[in-house]
Amino acid sequence: MTADRLATAVEAIYGAALNPPGWPDALQTIADVFEDVGAVLVFERDDGGFGVIESASLSPMIREFTNSFHGEDLRAIRARERGLYVNRDAVTDRDLVTPDEMEMHPQYKLLMNYGLKFCAAASVSPVPHLAAAISVQRLAAKPPYSDSELATLTKLCHHAEASLRLSIRLLSAELSNVGLRDALSRLGVGVFAIDSLSRVVFLNKAAETSLGDGIKIQNRRLEISSRASRKAIEQAIAGALMATPEDLLAAPHAMLIQRENTSRPLTIYVLPVVNTSAWTRWLTQARVILLVVDPRPGDPPDPTTVRDLLGITLGEARVASLVGSGLSPREAGLKIGVTEESARTVLKRVYAKIGVSKQSELAALLTKLVLK
Repeated sequence: MTADRLATAVEAIYGAALNPPGWPDALQTIADVFEDVGAVLVFERDDGGFGVIESASLSPMIREFTNSFHGEDLRAIRARERGLYVNRDAVTDRDLVTPDEMEMHPQYKLLMNYGLKFCAAASVSPVPHLAAAISVQRLAAKPPYSDSELATLTKLCHHAEASLRLSIRLLSAELSNVGLRDALSRLGVGVFAIDSLSRVVFLNKAAETSLGDGIKIQNRRLEISSRASRKAIEQAIAGALMATPEDLLAAPHAMLIQRENTSRPLTIYVLPVVNTSAWTRWLTQARVILLVVDPRPGDPPDPTTVRDLLGITLGEARVASLVGSGLSPREAGLKIGVTEESARTVLKRVYAKIGVSKQSELAALLTKLVLK
C-alpha cells in the first residue's frame, strides 16, 4: 500500500463523479491500493433489485455469478444480518462466515474457480434512501484482510460516497451527452467550484438557490453567516487547497451551516480537485468543490451526517436516524432489512456511545444537531 496508489484511487474516484462510465476503472484503482484483483460496486435500484458495477478484472466471475449461480449470496445476506453488529464500517469474511462455510459453501467454490477467496466490503450512503456497498476481492493465496486494511477501505469509501452523490444524479438525469456545466446546472445538489484564491468560479442553480439564507457570495468569495461554521468551512477549503497525495486519503465529512430563515441546516462537503482530466477539462480554474445538500423537510436526517457528527458507524447511523425521527425499532428494522431485535441491539450500542438512554433523548439530540 503506497501513497501513490492511494492518490491515484482518490483521483479516479472523483474523476468518476463527472464521468460515471469511469467507475469500473475507479474500482480497479481501489483494488490496486491493496494489490488485489478487483472491486465491485453493488447498489439498490428503485425497483428493489440490485445493480452491479465491477472492474474489468472481475467481469468473468460476475457474469457467471449473475447468469449461472443459483445458490444464495451468503456474504451479502450475512453482511446485512451481521454487519450491524460489527463495530466498524468495513466487514470481511471472518465477520460473516465460519471457516467451514468458506471451504464448503457453493459461493466460495465459485470464487475458488477464479482463484479468489477473501473480500473486504464497506457500505456507502450517497443518498439517504439508497443502499450501496463497495467490495474488494482478494486472491486465495493472500492472507485475510487486516484491521488496518479495513480502515483504509473505509476512508476510500467515504470518498466514493461523496463522488457518487454527483454520479448518481448524472446517471439518473441521463445527462451524459450534455456539457458538464450544463449537467451540473440541472442537478438537485448544489455545486460551488473554488479557485486557488478561494474565489467562486462556478455555481449551479441549486447552489444559487441556497444563497441568502446563512450563505452568500461577497466579493466572489463564499461568506458564511454563522461564525463557527464560517471558520470550519474556511479551514476545510484552505486544507483542500494545500492537499498533498498523503492528505487525499482523509475522508470528507459532513459539515453543517445553520441558516437564518430555514430550520434545517445545509450539509456541505469540501472536496479537493485532484489532477483528473474530468475536472480540469470542464472546470479548469477549480481547485476545490463544495457539494451543498439541502435536506427535504420531514425526511429523517441523512445517515452520513449522523455518522460524521456522532462518531458512530454508518449502520448504527441508519438505525439512529430512523428511530430518532420517530420510527419504532421494529419499523426501522423493516426499512433497513433487519429484525426488530437487531435494530434494538444496535440502538443500545448507539445509546452507550453517545450518552443517551432512551428514544426521546436521541430525538432531542438529533433535533439539536441536525433537524433544528
